Formats: sequence, structure tokens, C-alpha cells
Amino acid sequence: MRPCRMPLFLLSLLVVLPLQAQDLAATCHATSSYDVTLRPGSVLFDRPAPAPTRVELSHGTLRTDGAAVPLNAEEQDRLSLFERDLRALAPRVRTVAQHGVDIAVQGLREEAAGMGLGADTRVQLDQRLAADAASLKQRIAASDSTHDWQGGAMDQYVNQIESDLLPLIAGDLGQQALTAAMSGDLQTAASLRDRATNLATQLEPRMRQRMQALRPQIEALCPAIRQLATLQQGVRDGKGRPLDLLQIGQ
Repeated sequence: MRPCRMPLFLLSLLVVLPLQAQDLAATCHATSSYDVTLRPGSVLFDRPAPAPTRVELSHGTLRTDGAAVPLNAEEQDRLSLFERDLRALAPRVRTVAQHGVDIAVQGLREEAAGMGLGADTRVQLDQRLAADAASLKQRIAASDSTHDWQGGAMDQYVNQIESDLLPLIAGDLGQQALTAAMSGDLQTAASLRDRATNLATQLEPRMRQRMQALRPQIEALCPAIRQLATLQQGVRDGKGRPLDLLQIGQ
């Protein structure tokens, strides 16, 4: 079972910031094998396997793998509530994700401030951080599907951010190392070269720690996620197979 994708977009997004998705899935003990897409008139869950691979909810109706599934009145009510509550959760998740971007940007600025970077580099870094943050927030606001944050698309976005920021910092540190070496301070030069070479590795644990500040906001989403799990529990497709859209562990 893959890390939970049900709190829309949040877990995959926080890999970028960075924070391990499995750490956040453990916060609410939630797992799902589906991606989810919010449509104007329905909610679609899809996965490669096992069947059912395509589950669509729309105002108390259920279709699995293209076939309508008969529901009793109680099941209709529960799925209607499920769809309503899932839609209500989406903007809350977006708000948390937007705040996560703010924490990450502020953290990177503070980390950069402690590196002794040159004035020109600090200006460029701030500009690029602002542009990347605005782009990411725009993507969060426009996204209605966890597919937007999976696979190659996510890797491409991570690489874009890294290519914007890390070479700029590393180049500044490298120039400082060269200046130190030319002045005869070989120890400082070696230290600066090491920092430039290991920049990403050094930043990751510190940024991971900073992102822990987001955990209380994620924990606040857990009751709504548990309620979603309860509402869909026991609902089956036309062949008697459980949907298991969302599962909550211990």
C-alpha cells in the first residue's frame, strides 16, 4: 500500500519542501492505493490494480470500472457525505500546503543568511525563492488531482527548484574558497569547498527539522480524514469487492 494520497496533494507536495511522505502518512495513520481527482460533478479514484481500478462518486451514486453499482439508502447517504466532506477538506489541505511553502522559503532564507553569501548572490537568491514560491503556490491553488504531484512531474519540479537555487549558493561559496586560497588561507578555502560540494546533503536535515513546524496543522486534518475512512468503510462494488478508498491503521 502506497503512502496516503487522500489528504489531497499534501503528502506528495511536502516531499518537495522537503519532508518524507511516509513520515506524514504516519501522522494520521492513513493509507490509500488510489489517486483522487475532484471534478465539477464527481470525484474519481483510480489505481493501476487491483480491481476496481476506477471508482467514481457523484451525489450519492457509485460507478466502478464503468458500471453503476446499486446502493441502498444508507450507502447513498454515506457516499454523499463522503464526497461533500472530501471536497470540504481540499481547501484546508491547500491552506496547509501553502503554509508549508512559506515555512520552506523562510527556512531557506535563514539558512542562506548564515552562509556569508555575497550581496549580489543574496539578492538573486531572494528573487528566485520568491518566484519559485509563487509558482508552487499557483500550482497548489490550481490542482484538483493527486496525479499532478506524482512520478515524473514531481521529479521535474524538484529538479527545477534545485537547479534554480543550489548552483547559485555553491558558486558563491566556491568563489569565496578561491579568494581564501589566493590569500593563503587554505583551511578556510578547503572548508568552503566542502560546504559547496555537500550543500544539498547539509541542507536537507536542517530543512527537514524546520518543516516539523507544519506537523500540528497536519494533525488537525486527521479527524476529517478518519471520518472519511468511516463513511466509506464496508461499501462494495457490484462484484462484492470492498472499495477501500482509504484505510486507517493504528
